[in-house]
Amino acid sequence: MLRSCPYCGRIHDKKYICSKKPIRKKYGTEQNRFRSKNVWTKKAKEIKERDMFLCQICMKKLFDTVRQFNSQELEVHHIVPLADDYDLRLENENLITLCVRHHKMADAGIIPEPLLLEIARENEENGCQVVADIPP
Repeated sequence: MLRSCPYCGRIHDKKYICSKKPIRKKYGTEQNRFRSKNVWTKKAKEIKERDMFLCQICMKKLFDTVRQFNSQELEVHHIVPLADDYDLRLENENLITLCVRHHKMADAGIIPEPLLLEIARENEENGCQVVADIPP
């Protein structure tokens, strides 16, 4: 059966593979495959629960925080990136809950890694403590 080829415009047999057809490549890195696994989903939920479903940078009013108790658009951030040390991927002290805005800032290096590690370590040792600035 003949049909018009959407790639070259010629008429080919239905079973013919046109040389103009683009080849789709999958760029599945080990890090991307890890992020789609159930173990990561469970760990991310555990870290969000530990951090009380709040952005840890917003809570401390750092880096141009708009609202202190931000519980919207939360993501779990790998402080030491997966590409740098894959073995730390599930370590609680390497994970912290951030809003999208602060997550982008952390990835860009605007929020320093030692600060994030210190906050995550404190949360792991003591649990997340909410300190509100309520006037007397």
